[in-house]
Amino acid sequence: MKLSTFKKGLHPEDYKYFSHDQAIETLSLPDDVYIPLQQHIGTPCEPLVTKGDRVKTGQIIANSDSYVSAPVHATVTGVVKDIQKYYHPLGMRTTMIHIQRDGDDEWELLEKIQDWKWTSKEKLLKTIRNAGIVGLGGATFPTHVKLNPPDDKTIDSFILNGVECEPYLTSDDRLMVEHSDKILLGMSIMMHILDVQKGYIGIENNKPEAIARMQKRVVELGYPFTMVPLKVKYPQGAEKMLIYSVLKRKVPAGKLPMDVGVVVNNVATAHAVAEAIVDAKPLIQRVITITGDGVRQPKNLMARLGTPFKNLFDACDGVKDDVNQIFMGGPMMGMTQYHLESPVVKGSSGIVAVTGDLVEEITTFPCIRCGACVKVCPINLMPLRLSKFGQEGYVEKLDDFGVMSCIECGACAFVCPANIPLVQWIRIGKLRLREHTAKTAKETT
Repeated sequence: MKLSTFKKGLHPEDYKYFSHDQAIETLSLPDDVYIPLQQHIGTPCEPLVTKGDRVKTGQIIANSDSYVSAPVHATVTGVVKDIQKYYHPLGMRTTMIHIQRDGDDEWELLEKIQDWKWTSKEKLLKTIRNAGIVGLGGATFPTHVKLNPPDDKTIDSFILNGVECEPYLTSDDRLMVEHSDKILLGMSIMMHILDVQKGYIGIENNKPEAIARMQKRVVELGYPFTMVPLKVKYPQGAEKMLIYSVLKRKVPAGKLPMDVGVVVNNVATAHAVAEAIVDAKPLIQRVITITGDGVRQPKNLMARLGTPFKNLFDACDGVKDDVNQIFMGGPMMGMTQYHLESPVVKGSSGIVAVTGDLVEEITTFPCIRCGACVKVCPINLMPLRLSKFGQEGYVEKLDDFGVMSCIECGACAFVCPANIPLVQWIRIGKLRLREHTAKTAKETT
């Protein structure tokens, strides 16, 4: 069978074997949770509770009037101990609501929907927003916004993203194997909201059990979805790459999937949508992979949002003495962690701990103009030039060479024989371009 894929990209060594056969375990309720006010792209939330308030599981504790935003909920039942800055997985201290659990769950559920097929699009979208659902593949874009494209955008296809191309992560894999029915239901609900008839499920071929399970249930439940097994390649889970792999449509630079008639959502997001619409449960937990050769017992855990990373490692018998590095996400796009007090957030798909056997100190050398970074860039950019422009602050050239189109997948840095931190400088370049654009706009008003 010929497997579909996109152009360029690469295939980093696969380490999914650490956890791919570990069934999802539900982590015991934490004694304390730390809920960041912003766990999504868009406007941050404002607290709706104060120190000393008692809250119930599922209660909205912070929200925003902005359309591009998503509320956050209490993930345990207990008392608000404080609202202050704590360590965040992205490396800074941000404002969070600290809740100390005082017992078992006392639920505050969403408004019950009797029959979603006969419920208005507006009410379904309102429920999804009230549930706090965002893209759980890592992008964290509010789902209710994604499912409500402008009237001038005609959507004809929906793609369910089950790729999970990061080399270590298996949370989506296990979710498809163990909760396929709820994922397919969530996909059906999202297609109903979009009024789309064509649905595709993209899964890389290194997940044979997930492909078989999803295909079996699609047939048995009578869903009109098309399974698309994909060749293993990074970063196939990125929306633009997946759209090309499945439909052979190219999303132009500066444009969005909706501009080519497509909406893409992750399997974990679909699962959360079904939980909200059918079970009236807001997004208070997610599956997260705890893995790497530095973990004594790798696992896939269903964990409450706000749970400190330390709790997750404790559930895996801790880390080994020779752990060299811990990062949230995967090795390609993940963020190095310095504090295990940092909490699980909506974008936490995995935590990886590695020893010196897998991570080694490197020395950066001058560029040898080999072109390796250009050959693997899935967006057809020139990473070295963007890196240099970012380093030197040439904001006009950064704009001319399309720096904002970079998806920061890390493929360029991975293949660079000179070990140049290309993505780091590209990120700095993006920051400098944004600052320049804002300053220019301010001066002209």
